[in-house]
Amino acid sequence: MAMPRALFGVNRRILLSSLAMLPLLSASLRSTTAEAQAQRDPLPSWNDGATKSSILDFVARVTTQGGPYFVPPDQRIATFDNDGTLWVEQPMYVQLAFALDRVKAMAPMHPEWKTKQPFAAVLDGDLKALAASGEKGLVEIIAVTHAGMTTAEFEKIVTDWLATARDHRFKRPYTELVYQPMLELLAYLRASGFKTFIVSGGGIEFMRPWTERIYGIPPEQVVGSSIKTRFEIKDGAPTLFRLPDINFIDDKSGKPIGINEHIGRRPIAAFGNSDGDLEMLQWTTLGASGARFGLIVHHTDAEREYAYDRDSHFGKLDVALDAAALNRWTVVDMKKDWKRIFAFD
Repeated sequence: MAMPRALFGVNRRILLSSLAMLPLLSASLRSTTAEAQAQRDPLPSWNDGATKSSILDFVARVTTQGGPYFVPPDQRIATFDNDGTLWVEQPMYVQLAFALDRVKAMAPMHPEWKTKQPFAAVLDGDLKALAASGEKGLVEIIAVTHAGMTTAEFEKIVTDWLATARDHRFKRPYTELVYQPMLELLAYLRASGFKTFIVSGGGIEFMRPWTERIYGIPPEQVVGSSIKTRFEIKDGAPTLFRLPDINFIDDKSGKPIGINEHIGRRPIAAFGNSDGDLEMLQWTTLGASGARFGLIVHHTDAEREYAYDRDSHFGKLDVALDAAALNRWTVVDMKKDWKRIFAFD
């Protein structure tokens, strides 16, 4: 029996319309599949095992309504060190690389630096002599390269440097050398009602211009070391002027103090990678009621990143590594526990 011409036209329009919808349906299915995968495994760059399970189990305990370890969302505070915990710290801290580049950029205005240490060591590329200058030399470099300008001027200098500076080994911007597994962990905690903070020995105003874009952590949730600033009116406008004097060192025993002063709540989870994070982990996990979680990132992958611990000049992990076993903190073996280290792997 012949199909009526009008009916054929209707069926044809339905067929063409259906075909046109296929790309959208396909994209929707892919999105739904990705969301379902994320719900099944919020940490896809972590290998299955005890380390990953310890994170998932802790989050399940503190977020299970009516459970014995339930923690209300306003008390779900998680603190993260930055250097070596969220991004690279070898062969030197990124902020130190910034300071050394600043010395070189400012050198034409300071001819006396050619013979004055520690600046001569920087200009000669003599890292051994720079190391010999010790903390006093590094403080002098920071004071000169980070002060003598307004906070707005410093933010622009940091932002411009990060846009052009490249790591010597990976040939990539430093802001790409962040650990993909830790980005997933940050997102997972926030999706589970946590508020995530950076608590770093690095400069607070060095980190604040970019942490929200890279980590999803806004500037008001960054705790770090600082230099003194002075309020003044300049050309009729209020400004904050950076002075060459140390205000606060947010490292080691300074971290619990910084947490108390800036956050006002004791964390229930802390993440670090070095002896500089020991006191933060102790403050978070010891002598407190309820479920607590401490994690140390142990750099064990020389092929994909770096391998270092007890003898390293940057990110030394010695006392805290021993304390991890004693206090039952989770220790991440980067080589074994992470499927990939960087997003570009």
